[in-house]
Amino acid sequence: MTMQSVIRIHNLCLQNWALEHSNFLWNRDQDIEIQKQKSQCGICKPLPRDPVDVNSQWNHMPSQFRDRIPSARFPAEKGRYVLYLNYICPWAHRAAIVFALKGLGDVLDLVEVDGRDAAHGWFFSGRSGPERDPVYGAKWLKEIYLRADPKYNGRITVPLLWDTFNGTAVNNEAAEIIHMLFDAFDPLLPPERREINKGVAGFRPAHILTEMDSLLSWVHDTVNNGVYKVGFATSQASYDEHVNKLFKSLDRLEDHLSQPKHYPYLFGQYITEADIRLYTTIIRFDVAYYTLFKCNKKMIRLDYPRLHAWLRRLYWSDGPETGGAFRATTHFDLIKEGYSAVTVGNGVVPAGPEPPIMPLS
Repeated sequence: MTMQSVIRIHNLCLQNWALEHSNFLWNRDQDIEIQKQKSQCGICKPLPRDPVDVNSQWNHMPSQFRDRIPSARFPAEKGRYVLYLNYICPWAHRAAIVFALKGLGDVLDLVEVDGRDAAHGWFFSGRSGPERDPVYGAKWLKEIYLRADPKYNGRITVPLLWDTFNGTAVNNEAAEIIHMLFDAFDPLLPPERREINKGVAGFRPAHILTEMDSLLSWVHDTVNNGVYKVGFATSQASYDEHVNKLFKSLDRLEDHLSQPKHYPYLFGQYITEADIRLYTTIIRFDVAYYTLFKCNKKMIRLDYPRLHAWLRRLYWSDGPETGGAFRATTHFDLIKEGYSAVTVGNGVVPAGPEPPIMPLS
C-alpha cells in the first residue's frame, strides 16, 4: 500500500471519528462500518505497547530505525534533519538537553509533539508544539512513521531523527540519537563546540569511558528503566523485586557521589553523558515516579542529600557550560500531566510537591 493510500484511508477514518463522536445519525450499522474502517487504517490501529512477560515483568521493546549520521545515505548537512521529541518522555528529554548544550538550533530543526493519545500516540496539538507537523502537515506522529514504512507496526516513540531529503526515519533509538548529537554535526559548528576539541571536558572522555559505561549499564537497567518496571509491575512479586533494585541503585549513586573524584558531577568537574542520562529520571522522581509509579520508599529531596545537590546543581546551572539547558528543557507541568494520564487516566493532575525542585542553596 502506498503512502497516499494510507493517508486516503485515514482521512475517511477521521470523518468517521467525527461522526462517531457526534449525536447525529447514529445507529448500529454505522458503528459496525466505522469499526471496520478503523481496522483498515494503518494510523488508527491500536498502538503496540511495551510487553509484560509471563512473570508480570515490564520489558522495553527495541527501536526499529537504527541508521546513523554521518553515513553515505545520511551525511551531516545543515537544514536537512528534524528532531521530533516531547518533554514528558525522559528519553526524548535527553536529546533536548544535548540539542541545547551543543547549540544545534541553526543546524537541524526541533519539533515538539504533544502528550500521548491512547488511540494515535504522540500528536501535534498546538497546545504543546505546533498544531500540525511543519514538514508534512501531519496530525499524528504515527503518520510520519508510516512515511518511512507504510507497513510499519512498531512502537511510535520519541525522539525520532528524520531526514527530509530522503523522506524517511534515520533513527528512533534515544541512546544512539544523543551520541549522534554529541558529534555528528560538529563539522557544521564553531571549533569551540566540537567534541574533538573538548578533551577531558567532552561528553564521553576517553580516560573515564570504561568506568562511565559500566555505571550507565546498571543505571539504565535499574533506575532509568527501573522506575517503569516498578510502575508497570502487574504482580506484587515483580513490584517488590524491582522497587528494591531501584532503591539499592539510588543508594549506590548516593555513595558514588560521596567520592571527591565524583564531584560536582558524576565523573568530576565536567558534565558527561552519565549526568544527562541520569538527570532525566531523577528530575521526574519526586514529582511523578514517587507517587504515580509507586516508587515511594524514599524521596530524592529528603533522603538522598548528595544526589539531591547534584540534581539542583544541574537544574539551576546557567553558566557558559550549560547555558541553562537543563532548566529550559524541564517542564514540570507537562511531566505531571503526562504521567498522570498514563497512570490515573481521569484528567486529575497532582498538585505537589511544592516546589517541584528546591532552590540551589
